[in-house]
Amino acid sequence: MIKLDILIIAPISGIASIITALYLYFYIKNQDPGTSKMKNISNAIREGAVAYLKRQYMTLAVFSAIMAILIAVFLDYNQAIAYVIGSICSGLAGFLGMDVALHANVRTAQAARKGLKKAFSIGFYGGAVMGLAVVGLALLGVSVLYYLYYDPLNISYAPNILLGFSFGASTIALFAKAGGGIYTKTADIGADLVGKVEMNIPEDDPRNPAVIADNVGDNVGDVAGMGADLYDSYVAGVLAAMIIGALTLGAIGVILPLLIKALGIFASIIGLFLVRVKGKSSPGSALNRGTYITCVIFAVFAFLLVYYLEIEMNIFYSTLAGLIVGIIIGLTSDYYTSIDRPPARKTAESSQTGVAINILTGFSYGSISIVPPLFGIAVATIISYQLAGIFGITMAAVGIMATAGMIVSADAYGPIVDNAKGIAEQSGLGEEVIARADRLDAAGNTAKAITKGFAISSAGLTVIALLVAYAEIVGIETINFMDPFVMAGTIIGISIPPFLSALMILGVGKNAFRMIEEVRRQFKQIPGLMEGNAKPDYARCVDIATKGALKELILPSVLTIASPLAVGFVLGRQALGGFLAGSILSGMVFAFLMSNAGGLWDNAKKYIEDGKLGGKGSDAHKAAVVGDTVGDPFKDTAGPSINTLLVVMSLTASMFAELIALYALTG
Repeated sequence: MIKLDILIIAPISGIASIITALYLYFYIKNQDPGTSKMKNISNAIREGAVAYLKRQYMTLAVFSAIMAILIAVFLDYNQAIAYVIGSICSGLAGFLGMDVALHANVRTAQAARKGLKKAFSIGFYGGAVMGLAVVGLALLGVSVLYYLYYDPLNISYAPNILLGFSFGASTIALFAKAGGGIYTKTADIGADLVGKVEMNIPEDDPRNPAVIADNVGDNVGDVAGMGADLYDSYVAGVLAAMIIGALTLGAIGVILPLLIKALGIFASIIGLFLVRVKGKSSPGSALNRGTYITCVIFAVFAFLLVYYLEIEMNIFYSTLAGLIVGIIIGLTSDYYTSIDRPPARKTAESSQTGVAINILTGFSYGSISIVPPLFGIAVATIISYQLAGIFGITMAAVGIMATAGMIVSADAYGPIVDNAKGIAEQSGLGEEVIARADRLDAAGNTAKAITKGFAISSAGLTVIALLVAYAEIVGIETINFMDPFVMAGTIIGISIPPFLSALMILGVGKNAFRMIEEVRRQFKQIPGLMEGNAKPDYARCVDIATKGALKELILPSVLTIASPLAVGFVLGRQALGGFLAGSILSGMVFAFLMSNAGGLWDNAKKYIEDGKLGGKGSDAHKAAVVGDTVGDPFKDTAGPSINTLLVVMSLTASMFAELIALYALTG
């Protein structure tokens, strides 16, 4: 007999995760924040970040209210309630992560004055607060709503209500990631192109008017935005498995994904406290080691759970297949983005011949890096399907993000140490401290690339499962790609990810243009600024980044929701299935390309800044800076937004599937 009362583990693990996050939060706050100058810089970053999020959340509150009303009127008021809760939890996860990052950055910089080990611990534990908050809030929210809406006579009812929860998380994540990504790269490009290339001053020089906006961007884009993004991937993965599980295995198929995620949280908590910089080991090695240890612990836990529940062991093997493909993708991202690997070094060497060869080399390696993860996803899809059918594919997606507590922690570590380096440089802490912070930052770039790989892969498998869920809801057994309507839908779907990516990058370009003009103006018109005798107008640059980001995110975000609805109602339910398939195929290609190429260009620049190939200020360095400027919106704006885009479109199709089946203009 199946032991259904074991589901209590899910909310318990969520609570344990949140309690651990609070413990680490207060640990961070109790650390030394450094000198008064460091505190002033940190406070300026905090003011800008909070001001941006306040404006963004006010916009999102209006959007969420309108969407909730539409869902309540046209679909189900319980789904509308779940939508609101999902939206709030997604925004809260991002805000909590950003709040601790704003405390951790200055404390990491202060700790770097004494040594690498302590600084790494503070930066990583700061990231762990977001990691644990994301998975804790996600699993607690899903499991509590499941309890509230559980119907023993209709086991599919609760998962269908939870579609609203996931849709809320996904729409907020799309706005947060797109807006935060546009903001951070606006500031980063403005600071780099004028400061580094034109004025030949260091990256985080306090004379640069855009430097505070750049530091703010790390928090609103790479912390708050990425936190909401990974929250979305986590929830969507477990929801897809619950929907398919209800159709294939019954009650146990619904609760098993929740239990697997719960064990992933416990494994992540254990793994987090095993991450250490030992002896002469690098921060990157410590992060990778922690990820792999967590994966092993989780695999043992998952095996014991499946054995205890007396379920077919093939389901465990499917979950393991997802976990393994996640590791493969992590290794691929590490190889193609790490400062210690040939692709980054060869891209750096190509900078000696100018900007064009740097960009061509980085783009080529980024394109090559697509093959291993896509091949891994293809193999995992086949293996998991052969083992446990379509439910096996959804469990593979659950397996990839089961250890999200560790994955998100490593991701949030990146912007924290990036800010720490900036504060160290602006505070004049000396070359030795800046060099330590730079080592932490280089590991953060690779960690971010690895975690984005996990998120993209999870989204890929998740949207495949959501495509099947959509087909079940509208009663499609097979999608006939020879049908002209389906073919048209597929072609439109293929075009959407690159089109929306282009809109976001153009948004960065337009906003960065305004930023560059402002930075140039201040250097020209503020007497003594270049000599360090005058203070730049930081607030003006923060305001430009804030207003521009909120303006530029609207169109791509709205089109993400509108495009599947338009295809569904005009071309029909079969065409919408083709649309989703096409968007999945092109979306994963562009997501991996832009994420890995961007990380590669960034670390190629850092390799030169370490004193290689002429070092800072050389012609090779200037070429690498331009390459990094191209890569920044790739890896931090468009690339990581695509996986959220795919999930939002798939959830939109599933949410409105019944209406589309009833009112589509064609079959």
